[in-house]
Amino acid sequence: MKFGLLGIFLSCWVVYGHAYDRITGSPFASRSEVIAQHGMAATSQPLATQVALDILKQGGTAVDAAIAANAMLGLVEPTGCGIGGDLFAMVWDAEQKTLIGLNASGRSPKALKKSDFTQQGLANIPSFGALPVSVPGAVDGWFMLHERFGSLPMSKLLSPAIGYARNGFPVSELIAHYWQVNAERLGDYDGFSEIFLPDGKTPRKGDIFKNPALATTYEKIATGGRDAFYKGDIARSIAAYMKQQGGFLDYQDLATHTSEWVAPVSSNYRGFDVWELPPNGQGIAALQILNILERYDIEGMGYGSADYVHTFVEAKKLAFADRAKFYADPAFNDIPVERLISKQYAATRQALINPDKAAKNVDAGIHEGDTIYLTVADKHGNMVSLIQSNYRGMGSGMTPPGLGFVLQNRGQLFTMEEGHFNEYEPGKRPFHTIIPAFVTRNNEPWLSFGVMGGDTQPQMHAQIVVNLIDFGMTLQEAGDAPRIVHSGSSSPTGELMTSGGTVALESGFDDTVQRELIKRGHVLQPKVGIFGGYQAIRWDSVRKTYIGASESRSDGQAAGY
Repeated sequence: MKFGLLGIFLSCWVVYGHAYDRITGSPFASRSEVIAQHGMAATSQPLATQVALDILKQGGTAVDAAIAANAMLGLVEPTGCGIGGDLFAMVWDAEQKTLIGLNASGRSPKALKKSDFTQQGLANIPSFGALPVSVPGAVDGWFMLHERFGSLPMSKLLSPAIGYARNGFPVSELIAHYWQVNAERLGDYDGFSEIFLPDGKTPRKGDIFKNPALATTYEKIATGGRDAFYKGDIARSIAAYMKQQGGFLDYQDLATHTSEWVAPVSSNYRGFDVWELPPNGQGIAALQILNILERYDIEGMGYGSADYVHTFVEAKKLAFADRAKFYADPAFNDIPVERLISKQYAATRQALINPDKAAKNVDAGIHEGDTIYLTVADKHGNMVSLIQSNYRGMGSGMTPPGLGFVLQNRGQLFTMEEGHFNEYEPGKRPFHTIIPAFVTRNNEPWLSFGVMGGDTQPQMHAQIVVNLIDFGMTLQEAGDAPRIVHSGSSSPTGELMTSGGTVALESGFDDTVQRELIKRGHVLQPKVGIFGGYQAIRWDSVRKTYIGASESRSDGQAAGY
């Protein structure tokens, strides 16, 4: 050939234009899917992914690898998770051929009364400091999962993170950015700078960061079990520090903490069973959105069309109105989960959508009574969908001395509204934003996935499912596709939507689509960094392979062997 490979490259560039940088796949795809036969891990930081693979290769189960990766993420991505926070998970048990859920979220301090806030002149629970701290449930979640599904000793699972904590690791790009953001608001809290601001400043991209205090804490957990955290020296240190800071979380709150096995709930979307955990999380909002969308010809509308974006946003508003009213701790409320996720209820809600006009406010339909995500699959067919968080980035700022982690501020998600399902009460679990997801088909595993990012999570769960099923995208394309985020819905913390909220569209939506949405009454508002962080593993039952995908918007990696 006259021009050889250069000629082929130039001809492709001329024919396809600048938007088509990849030869295969959709133009917005960032990379190919990862395909492997024996095991797969997808996490939000490459070092954690490699730790998970190492555990799988040593004979560990998917749960073993997930725990090891989560411990590693608590070190390398403290901006999104840590053992001061909570955990939720779903596990596909290949032997029993069933999906099992775990709610490892903590409760509010029993000594903290609602009147304590009003006596301090507070109309709402503050974002940071001692008052929004609830019991951290992650460590108990690790041991619950390990006892039931683990095979390797906990000491082996925590060993990689301990080694990296003592010897150091290079901080990755996006995490370095969020570290700086968190330091600006948390740096003045006692203990924070000693751990997370070495030499008085945040680590930059590529800097080597060490956390020997966290290494010691992990060693105590590895040898002493969950009681080392909830009943031993760690618990006493947390309680003493919280008392010193004017907080209410005490030793008994930690010593009496329990996690809970829960039954996931599902709704069928065009032949696929989409599974979420019931409240106190927000997972069923994704099911409510999908139930409404199923009533439309989404494929016929076309990806990125004004009709699709409008329909999606309006369905989200309706689901979030119910979320604002009903999603809370089921131990304190009778939550109508089955009705909320029923097809009949979706039909009544869909009737409220005007195809030509954006709703400014919507009511609940029943008138009664920052984060990491990871997924791992092993050679036996077990799959884990796990999410874990401190809530607002690095949490409350409360950093007990010598432990190497920050306590969460999840208690901010209560409301002070009298009689509300999510009203603050002592010993109660707050409304939770973090949600893992799973999809089965014909009672077989099909997809384990999650998307990090606060209120965006149910929206992204629904969009990923639609991208895969309606629009026929690959696993990586489904995550890379430009996303839709609606903000400003009514909230479980008491805020009400009165003006329709705002819609943010990632780059890639056509200008004509944006103009049409404005014509229908939507307020478009450019936003950066709110579109979530995606990881996924799909099981190809025909070829007997795992397919992995990871978020192109963050530092994540999917890898297999």
